Amino acid sequence: MSWFRRHPSIAGWLLLAPGILYLLVFYAYPTVQMFLVSLWTGSAASGYTLTWNFGIYASALNQYQDQIFRSIEFGGLATLFTFVLSFPLAYFIAFRGGRYKNILLFLVIAPFFTSFLLRTISWEIIFADNGIVLGPAKELGLVPPTFRLLATPVAVIAGITYNFLPFMTLPLYVALEKIPPSLLEAAQDLYAGTWQRFRRVTLPMALPGVFAGTLLTFIPAVGDFVNAELLGSPQSQMIGNVIENRFEKVSDYPTGAALSFILMAAILAAVFIYARLVGTEQLSGGGA
Repeated sequence: MSWFRRHPSIAGWLLLAPGILYLLVFYAYPTVQMFLVSLWTGSAASGYTLTWNFGIYASALNQYQDQIFRSIEFGGLATLFTFVLSFPLAYFIAFRGGRYKNILLFLVIAPFFTSFLLRTISWEIIFADNGIVLGPAKELGLVPPTFRLLATPVAVIAGITYNFLPFMTLPLYVALEKIPPSLLEAAQDLYAGTWQRFRRVTLPMALPGVFAGTLLTFIPAVGDFVNAELLGSPQSQMIGNVIENRFEKVSDYPTGAALSFILMAAILAAVFIYARLVGTEQLSGGGA
């Protein structure tokens, strides 16, 4: 123990070593391999050769730009909707949940005890043309007989929103629960209205949760392909569907790998812009 006290920096690196090793083996190495795969030339039948074909990136981007932009659009809208739904829910649990907080939080994460695929299939049943939503509505004449939700962008975005809702709710709850009630009471004593208290106290102090929840929701939502496959149509396919098709059905590994890197770059750019807009100093408290 005395040796660790004399060399605290080395002790710190030793503690970090398992995590760093894990990232090197299961993230860095596969990423490098995927990058090399994207530069292959050939076919599954004749074999592939590393030819450093960087032109495949421009070709893949030009061919599948609609799916890339659609993925960002669907992921962004789903993230916005999860925030709109999650903030009141997290606020209620944090400030009004009382002794039922644990039960309410369990109800938030309860869907995770069911397979992601089964949850999406359940929405496929709900959105069916004569399902529990549209069936009665059509019988009552509220919507035309030809109206449908399934195989539309609305169904895809709704499915993504539902499946990733806990990813937004939990970080927001953690951030809101840390707000001292005395601050809200002080703002009220200073004659701040409900909107002023929310804008000047609640929202700024909840920004770390908003930032974390947005990242946890947006990143997997953009790369999702299950909801688009089951709830959408060929016209609403996302880039994840294209990548899955390139790898699993067509065996076009270079294009699939190139699209994976393009998607990664697009997500990193979006996250960087978002972080700049939010202000990292506000998240760390440096702007206080």
